[in-house]
Parts: sequence; structure tokens; C-alpha cells
Amino acid sequence: MKTCLHDKHVALGAQMAPFAGFDMPIVYRGIPEEHNAVREHAGMFDVSHMGEFHVGGPGALAFIERVFTNDAANLPDGHVAYGMLTREDGGVVDDLLVYRRSATSFVPVVNAANIDKDFAWLQECLKKEGIEGVELTNLSDNVSEIALQGPEAEEVMRKALGLDMSGLEFYTFCEPEWEGHKLMVSRTGYTGEDGFEIYAPAEVITRIWDVLLEAGVEPCGLGCRDTLRFEVGLPLYGHELADDITPVEGSLSMFCKLDKPNGFLGSDVLARQKEEGPKRRIVGLELLDKAIPRAGYEVLDMEGNVIGHITTGYRGISVDKSIAMALVDAPFTKRDTQVQVRIRRKTFPAVVIPRRFYKKSYKK
Repeated sequence: MKTCLHDKHVALGAQMAPFAGFDMPIVYRGIPEEHNAVREHAGMFDVSHMGEFHVGGPGALAFIERVFTNDAANLPDGHVAYGMLTREDGGVVDDLLVYRRSATSFVPVVNAANIDKDFAWLQECLKKEGIEGVELTNLSDNVSEIALQGPEAEEVMRKALGLDMSGLEFYTFCEPEWEGHKLMVSRTGYTGEDGFEIYAPAEVITRIWDVLLEAGVEPCGLGCRDTLRFEVGLPLYGHELADDITPVEGSLSMFCKLDKPNGFLGSDVLARQKEEGPKRRIVGLELLDKAIPRAGYEVLDMEGNVIGHITTGYRGISVDKSIAMALVDAPFTKRDTQVQVRIRRKTFPAVVIPRRFYKKSYKK
């Protein structure tokens, strides 16, 4: 499949590759150059492959509360919450953002690879839970999206698009008009920088892309989107979260409101796991060498026993260290614990560190 911006990526000379069923740009000028543009100025990403649903009707809030790990009941209108869809056994169906328009209107935004799976899961849950008055709609084919990220993003929104976002707080959204078209704009992102995610029909997004490009905004591929999110410890579904990795194991229990009056699917399992302590957990690692750890590489204790595996690893661009996130057995999750990483036939010393490797963050 192709997004509405596909031809523009090709015209710009982007390196294209299959991702989540779409032909997506991986890199334009280079991953370090695009990564640094977002850290220092502003960059834009085509994220039109993401999935958008609508949950509406008088039963919408009750349904979202039941399937979503975070708190939607106390989420003010116009705010966004991060959380997960979990199964009864605590495994993660997907992680997502939920936009609350009102108690009867929510927009969940899900990962591109999981659109069909997530929608089918929600349909099944709706049938099983027997919550009435819920309208569930898949908007994905009619919504495209650009992520504008970086410390200059607010200025770019104002100067290039004529949209004053100075009053928009982190994890809130608005629905302004632009050139006669309604947008949904949130102050969210996946990079650790200030920024906005802009949702609109395809023809509007293609126009916005051109305007931003003319304004000198760096087009960025999915390669640096991954290095950026990784450096600030954000999880990627299929790596730090999965069907067999719970939010507690993923060190994301803060996004699971275990005290909801009616709970959510799997909340009893996660509460027990949190109380007893998980048998394994996602941690950060720093290799004491320039070797680069990659997903799937084994993590060993100092005696050479396998205790886990790398979930994501890079030579950090902003921190200039060989770093990784890894799922390791509980006895080895304490900060400063010495471990080893097997890279092909050699082992390299590593130490457990906080998984937020890059400390800069945006707070408004």
C-alpha cells in the first residue's frame, strides 16, 4: 500500500522500503542528519500509515474504560492519553493514543501494523462485553497524518501554516480550520521533542506537506523516527511490548490504572504481577565498548548464562554511546548491574542504566 505522500517521497529521492504493509520512506539525506534536524530544529514525518478509529455513542466511555489501560473517565475533553489494549492474560494487543473529544466521542490512534488486528479485537470485545450504545468505526482509509517534531515546531506551525499553537499544552489537541478544511492537531509525538501531529484528509495533508517543505522543514524517514524514540526510552510494539510482554514487564505500569472501579481486561493479572514483581523486565543497557547491540542479541550474566535479549539497540546519535533496551530476568534489572551482550561470537561487557538515555524533554 501507499500513503498519499508516496510520490512526493520518491520525487525527493527517499530510500523506500516495506513497513507495516506500506511502502514507506526510511531515509532521505541520512539518519544522523535527519535525527539531528529534529533534535535541533524541526523535521516532518509521513505517518499516514497509522490507524485511526472512532468510538462514539452513549456507551463509548464505558467501552473505552474497559479495553484501555489508562484513565479515560477522568481525562478532560480535548486531552490525549497513552496506554494499551490488553488481553485477559495481560499481554498487549497494541499500544496507542486515545483522543477524548467528549464522553461520547473518542479517537484511538493505533500502530500501522496492527490496524486490522486492533479493529477486530475491539469488535470482539464489544460483542463479549455486551456494552450497548457504542458505534465503532475504522477511519484509517480516510485520515492521513504528518508529525512535525523539534524545538522549532511551534514557530513553524505559526509562520508556515498560520496556526498559533502557543496555547496548546502537551498531550492536548484542538480542531482548527486551515484553508477551509478542519484539522485535528495534537501536541504529541514520538521523538522526545516538542511537536505536533496533524490529522486531515489526504488532499489536505499533501498540501500541508508542500507548504512545510517550501518553508525549509527537513523531511525525515522512519529510520530516524526509531532512533529518536529509542533515545528517550519510548517503546515500539513488537519489541518492548508484545502479545507475550505485559505492560508491567515493559516497565509501563504507570499507564495502567489498576484501581479503575470496573477494571480493564487483564487488570487483575497485571495487579498481581505488579504486587509479586515481574519475573523479567525491560531495562536500559550501556555497552562498555563501541560494538552495537541489535534486537535479538542475547544478554548474559557474568558467568555466561543467558538472562534475556536485546529488544532495540543502536549507537546513540545524540549521546554517542552504544546503548540498548533489553528484556532481562528480574535479578538482573537493578541499576549498575554488570551483564554481557553476545554479538555474533564475542561477548561485550554492559551495565544496566535508566532506559531514558537522552534527557532532554518538552514540558509546557
